[in-house]
Amino acid sequence: MKIEVNGNNIEVKKGQTLLDALKDVGITIPTLCHMEDVFPSGACRMCVVEVEGDKNLVPSCAVEVREGMKVKTHSPRVLRARKTIIELLLASHPDDCLYCERNGFCELQSLSEELGISERRYTAKKPDYRIDNSSVSIVKDSSKCILCGRCVRVCEEVQGVSAIDFVGRGSKSVVAPAFNQGLNLSSCINCGQCVRVCPTGALTEHSNIKELISALMDPDKVVVVQHAPSVSVTIGEYFGYKEGTDVAGVLNAALRKLGFKKVFDTAFSADLTIMEEASELVHRIKNGGKIPMFTSCSPGWVKYVEQFYPEFLDNISSCKSPQQMLGSVIKNYFAPKNGIDPKKIFSVSIMPCTAKKFEAERKEMASEHGVPDIDLAITTRELAKLFKMFHIDFQSLEPEESDNPFGVRSSAGKIFGVSGGVMEAALRTAHFLITGKEMENFEVKQVRDLEGIKETTIKIGDLELNIAAVSGLGNAKKMLEDIKAGKKQIHFMEVMTCPGGCIAGGGQPYGLDKNKIAQRMKSLYKIDKDSKVRCSHNNESIKNLYRDFLGEPLGEKSHKLLHTKYKKRKTNY
Repeated sequence: MKIEVNGNNIEVKKGQTLLDALKDVGITIPTLCHMEDVFPSGACRMCVVEVEGDKNLVPSCAVEVREGMKVKTHSPRVLRARKTIIELLLASHPDDCLYCERNGFCELQSLSEELGISERRYTAKKPDYRIDNSSVSIVKDSSKCILCGRCVRVCEEVQGVSAIDFVGRGSKSVVAPAFNQGLNLSSCINCGQCVRVCPTGALTEHSNIKELISALMDPDKVVVVQHAPSVSVTIGEYFGYKEGTDVAGVLNAALRKLGFKKVFDTAFSADLTIMEEASELVHRIKNGGKIPMFTSCSPGWVKYVEQFYPEFLDNISSCKSPQQMLGSVIKNYFAPKNGIDPKKIFSVSIMPCTAKKFEAERKEMASEHGVPDIDLAITTRELAKLFKMFHIDFQSLEPEESDNPFGVRSSAGKIFGVSGGVMEAALRTAHFLITGKEMENFEVKQVRDLEGIKETTIKIGDLELNIAAVSGLGNAKKMLEDIKAGKKQIHFMEVMTCPGGCIAGGGQPYGLDKNKIAQRMKSLYKIDKDSKVRCSHNNESIKNLYRDFLGEPLGEKSHKLLHTKYKKRKTNY
C-alpha cells in the first residue's frame, strides 16, 4: 500500500507498524522502550509522529499503516514533544556522564544531542539509590534507570527468567529483583541481555579492567589470554571495520602489544570440547545413557537448568565449556611443560558473554588444589576500552598468528560462536566416530540461521538422530516443557543462552540491530566454508594433545581435567 511521509509517497507492507515501515525505507524514528520481535508497549512515547486526521500525536511503534495515511515524522510539534520527554527524564538523571560506563554509547545522551538540549529546563530531586554490585557479572545503578522496561521485558519475555521487575509505585518505582534484593540473590542467570538492551548506564557488566591491568604490571605473573570464536568478528566494529569483519590476526597482534605473554584461540579448545562431547554423545547412545543430551558450553543455560529444571541436570553434557577446558589445559599441561609454576599463570579469557565471569568463579572450575582454570574473564566491550586506553591503533597493525599449540583450530571450533554451530561441529565428529567416514556435506543447513528453535532429523550410519538447536532461554523453556510432556523425542539438543548465539552475547557491542548480528553469523560461516580443516577430529594439534598428555576422549585424565558435574542450585526467590 502507499502512504505519504514528509510529503513523499512511499510503498509499505500491509500489516506493518508505522515504525517498521519507516525503518524499511531508511527513516529512523527515535525510541527508548521499543525492541524488535517483542510486542510494542508504547511506554516511552519517543516514537510519536503526526498523522493527518488524528488530533493527538501517535506512537509509531503501536500504530498499523493504512492506505493513504499522511505522516510527518519530524514536524515542530513532534520535535517539541520528543524534546520535552528527554528533558523530563534528565530532570532527575545523574550528571556524571564523564564517569559513566556508557559515556559515548548512551542512547539518552545521543538523543539529548540530537534534539539540541543544552540546558536544564526542569528540576527534580535526584534519587539516592544504592548501587548493586553483588553480582560477579552485572552491576545495577538504579539512579540512571529511565524505567523504559527493556531489561524487564528481555528477562521475562525473551529469556523466561523474570529475575527483575518493576518494584514500588509512582515516582518510587524502580527495576529490581523480588523484594528489592541484590542480583546475587535473584534468579538472574548472568546472561547480560539486560545490559545489551539497556539504553543508559543503569545496567553494565562488572568491570575487571583494573584487575587485568594490575596483573599485566605484575612481574611475578605470566599473563596469558584466549579469545572466543565470536570476538574476532565483533571487536572490529569499535575500530572502523565493517560489521562481521574477521580481525583475528590483528586481534592477536593487539593483545601482544597490551603485554600478554601468550595469545591463544578458544576455538582450539572448542575443538577439544567437540572431541569430548561427540564421544560422550556416542557413548550415551550406544550404552543407553541419559537422552536427550544437552550441550554445556553456555553458562547461563547451565545455571538456568540448575535453578528451574534440576530434573534435567543429568541430561547436560559433563564437558566443561571451551573457556574452562583451555584454562585447565594451560595450567595442567602448558605450564609444567614450559617449567612454569601453574600458580604464577594468570589466565585471562575474552568472551562475548557476561555469564563467563560467573562461570570462571564457580568452585567446580578449579583443580583439586584450588587453582582456578580461569583467573579473569572480560567482555568484548571491556577489551575495546582497554585498546583505546592504551592507544592501540588497530588499523596500523599487521596480522599475527595465535601462539601454538593452542592457536591451531579447525573451522568447526570457530562456528561455536553462532547458534547451531556447536551442534554442527559435534555432528561432524560424531559421524566420523560412528561410521569411520567423513560426512559427505559438512554443512547442516537445517540448524543454520537466527531462528530461535531449529529441529531436524539426521541419519548417521544406521542411526536416525532427532536434533534441535535452540537460542534464547524462553525458547529452551518451550523445548524442555515439550520434552517433559513427551511431545518431543530429541536425542541431542544445543542450547545457547543468548538469541542468535554468542555473536549476540551480553558482552558484545551494545545495540539491537539484527542486521549486524546476521553479518557476524555470515562471517563465521564464510570462515568455515573457506577453511582447509573443518572437523575437530582432523586438528593435528588436538591429536598431539591427546597423544602426548590426555590419552583419549573420555579417558581418565581427560575426564578429570575437562569434565565436571552440576547440582540443583538453591535460590532465595
